[in-house]
Amino acid sequence: MMTQSLQNGFTLDNHYLRDLKGPVPVPTQYAPSLGVHRGSCPVEPHKDQEIQRHRSAQAAPLLGSCRVQTPAPMDVQMCQSIQPCHADHQGDLSAGQLLKWMDTIACLAAERHAGMACVTLSMDDIQFEETGRVGQVITIKSKVNRAFTTSMEVGIRVSVQDVREHVERLVCVAYSTFVGKPAGPQKVLLRPVEDLCSAEEQLQHSLASERRRLRLYNEQTFSTLLQDYHTLANGNYSSPGVCSRRDPLSAVSTEFTRVESIELVLPPHANHHGNTFGGQIMAWMENAATVAASRLCGCFPSLRSVDMFRFRGPSSVGDRLVFKAVVNNTFNNSIEVGVRVEAYNCEEWTANKPRHINSAFLIYQLANTPGDVPAFPQVTYTTQDGERRYLSAIVRKRIRMARKHILSCKEEAPLSVPWDKSNQVYLGYNNVAALTVLAGKQDWEASSISDRVAVYVHEEVELLCVQVQMEVMTSALHAFTLLADLTLRPLWDKHYLSCEEVERADEEETVYHIKCPPINGGKSRDFVFLLSKRQPCKDGDPYVVALRSVTVTTVPPVEGFLRSEAKCAGFLIHSLGLNSCKVCYYNQVTSGVLPYVAGNLAGWSKSMEETASACTTFLERDLITTLY
Repeated sequence: MMTQSLQNGFTLDNHYLRDLKGPVPVPTQYAPSLGVHRGSCPVEPHKDQEIQRHRSAQAAPLLGSCRVQTPAPMDVQMCQSIQPCHADHQGDLSAGQLLKWMDTIACLAAERHAGMACVTLSMDDIQFEETGRVGQVITIKSKVNRAFTTSMEVGIRVSVQDVREHVERLVCVAYSTFVGKPAGPQKVLLRPVEDLCSAEEQLQHSLASERRRLRLYNEQTFSTLLQDYHTLANGNYSSPGVCSRRDPLSAVSTEFTRVESIELVLPPHANHHGNTFGGQIMAWMENAATVAASRLCGCFPSLRSVDMFRFRGPSSVGDRLVFKAVVNNTFNNSIEVGVRVEAYNCEEWTANKPRHINSAFLIYQLANTPGDVPAFPQVTYTTQDGERRYLSAIVRKRIRMARKHILSCKEEAPLSVPWDKSNQVYLGYNNVAALTVLAGKQDWEASSISDRVAVYVHEEVELLCVQVQMEVMTSALHAFTLLADLTLRPLWDKHYLSCEEVERADEEETVYHIKCPPINGGKSRDFVFLLSKRQPCKDGDPYVVALRSVTVTTVPPVEGFLRSEAKCAGFLIHSLGLNSCKVCYYNQVTSGVLPYVAGNLAGWSKSMEETASACTTFLERDLITTLY
């Protein structure tokens, strides 16, 4: 390993040191123009020298000014001892100071890969797990995960270690997007990231593409979801969790939390390119957002994540930067603060013509106190702009939730339990009890509501659940009879290719094998479910159809299908009258189920609503008389 010492505690760790005398690697898309074929056929020995000269002569123009001689990216690492000047009033590492360091280290990693000056476009998915304190050592590692045509993603990982301990604890993870700073109007083309040695590097390389895809979808998804939530807010729905306006008499107006601050950019605030240091702007933004949040809750909450840090334009020494922060909305245990940064030079300052250069949304939480349930005061809006920000915060929370679970790569423990007919009473009881507990969870948030179909989501730390409510014009017994026969489900659920009965224990417990089609280019999946059905014990109780994954020796994994698992799913059917009922479908989302609900969670699909409508139509048809 080669380590090059830099000033201010920076080190560049080369984990991929190769022969630095070789030519610049050329991306595959340029190979045909250079006469190089990237196939299984080897290059003839007598042509090798000619090809190398051809590469050296043409690669640099194709790659813009990116003349890097290193064939693979390099880690960049910073180690800092947390001093009192880096801490806040409580002795914890200031989030603003940490953001400064993170932006610096990410920029150096990007420039190391590109071989030129780089510009920050955004910093996303900033998650603060904990914080450091005075006397501890903070370590920040940064590396280019993937380079696209003209942009690259830089991963940032921050850990802290006490000088008396030998164990590092994770503090923060973030991902930043950079582009090469062009000398002219042409965009800089970047060489790809190669030589991915470890499984973690390959995983991050793959996830970088998915994160980019989600970012590109955000704008369209945001507009679609915002329209849906406007409909929810302006409708007269009595269902819980709808984002309706709160009572102004019992809630705090978001206008009360407005904060405006101004900073003059001085030479120490400029970076090595001559523009205002992005990390400094981020630190000022965090300060304004913290003041806005503290105005609402009467204390200093903890910054937990930052969403959509966008760098829209540069500023320079002598500019006046105006920071405008306001609380957008509060949720069960978090608060979103929006910050907008406007820049003025002398002429613009006199003419009052600002330039919008930065914006971000910062998410705060109250510190956990033993025996206390942290909660923020409810807020309401009193202006049209306040309503827009109020609803937009709900949409962004929904997008963050979807992104978190779609990109989650945590290994799940096996969810299936071995099926044993002699133990069916215990397994059936647990199956029904789990569904009942899931249905009893509080704080379901509305996702979409129409006249007869409503979709809700519920999220805890690592738990995500969905609920679909359907009003059906048929008797509860009739709906129960049809839904309890899983072999009928392919008639109305497009996610079911086939369903075969594997074993029937008795009238209440049956094991099924389900095959599902591929979705979003993935593999076909199959499930082995235990279905437990129960009729009401007394008036007012619902009919129950509970599902969970089990392991059956007679149904081994099928070639061409990915064996997947579900932990808890099923239907509760409530009677509303002689010929009407409410059917509620629940699902505790697992990695096996996620591909089928991800589109709904992220806002680019209405498949759950469509499936619910098909189910309603199916239940309302008189299938009993049709079949018999």
